[in-house]
Order: sequence, then structure tokens, then C-alpha cells
Amino acid sequence: MIAGRQEERSGSDAMDLPETSWPADALEVGRVLDAWGVKGWIKVQPFSPEADALLSARMWFLKPPEPTLGTAAAPPARPAYPPMLSISRARVHGQFVVALPKDAADRSAAEALRGARVFIARSNFPKAAEDEYYWVDLIGLEVRNREGVSLGTVSGLLDTGPHSVLQVQAGAAAAADAETEPNERLIPFVAAYVDKVDLGARLITVDWGLDY
Repeated sequence: MIAGRQEERSGSDAMDLPETSWPADALEVGRVLDAWGVKGWIKVQPFSPEADALLSARMWFLKPPEPTLGTAAAPPARPAYPPMLSISRARVHGQFVVALPKDAADRSAAEALRGARVFIARSNFPKAAEDEYYWVDLIGLEVRNREGVSLGTVSGLLDTGPHSVLQVQAGAAAAADAETEPNERLIPFVAAYVDKVDLGARLITVDWGLDY
């Protein structure tokens, strides 16, 4: 489950980020695909099915794309992107988010942001509702079944539409014994199988047998 309300947010009602320096808890949440329209809007590919963080945050932090594998990254003569964007409006558009940075005066300015990696401070995410979680908070948590047997750790999640599915990567010992233990388990993230999520203990308890 992911907290989220897909709606347009403007700068006047979005959460402020008082610090303009790079936040210590910055998380990568999307990538700028291209300009959108002719008035400075940009189109962003969110990395989660729910885009609440992108919709709520007024300040987005940018980094250039990572170098392509096998190529050397030549240092640019000047920064390719501004270190941050102040967002005046943002809304969901199909599978994407479209946003209007305050300093993007036209399409050319928006096109100059193409490829930028978008980061937002985790502390600036909207608060999740009860029994809802952000994917980023689940990745890395240990998963144990009711018998106390560790099934591994959450390496990612899959969005199937009706619900999410935990990708649980087996530990080193289980991976070495791949003939008897699967290297990865896919566990539906629904109440029928998930008993408890304890973020403080970094533990998910599930009703899931070793032979499933």
C-alpha cells in the first residue's frame, strides 16, 4: 500500500522546504523526460506509482543523469542543471507528472532540464495514512514468517494494479542453497498475507510458508 492522492498542487498549498542546501535525507523520486507544452512545463517520470512527494514538495533537487555504462563522464564546463527547482504547480498527467518550475520561462528553458534526476527530502513527503507505506520505507526491511523464519529482505516492489507485491531477496545462506530455497519470493502486500509492518524494528511479519 502506498499513501497518495493524485491531484494538482500549487505552490501556495504545498509543503515548504526551508533549507535550500542539499538535504541529507534526499531520495531520488523521478526523472525529467522532456518539456511539456510551450510555457515552461516539464514532464517527469515518477519512480513510484504514487506521486504524492512530487506533487507536494515545492523544492525539487536535481542531479545530472548517471554516465552510461562503459563511458567516462567528462566534467561539464558549467553545471548542466540548476541544483534545485522551485515548483509553482504540479499535477498528474496519465502515468507522468507535469510541473511548472518558477524559473522556466518557456519551452527552451524546460527542454534544458531534460534528463535531470529529481530528488526530494524524505522529511518533506506527505505523511502516510494508517496502514499505508511508501515503497522507499519498505525496501531493505527484513521479512519473517509467523514461525520466526527469515525469508530475506525487501529488494523492491511490483505494482500489479490491484495491489503491490513485495520482492523478497533471500539471504546469503539461502541463496547458496538455491536448490532447496528460492532466491526470491514474491509476496502480495495485502492484509491476507502481511501481519505487521514495524518500521522501527525494520521488520515485516507475514503469513507465508517456506514451501510457498
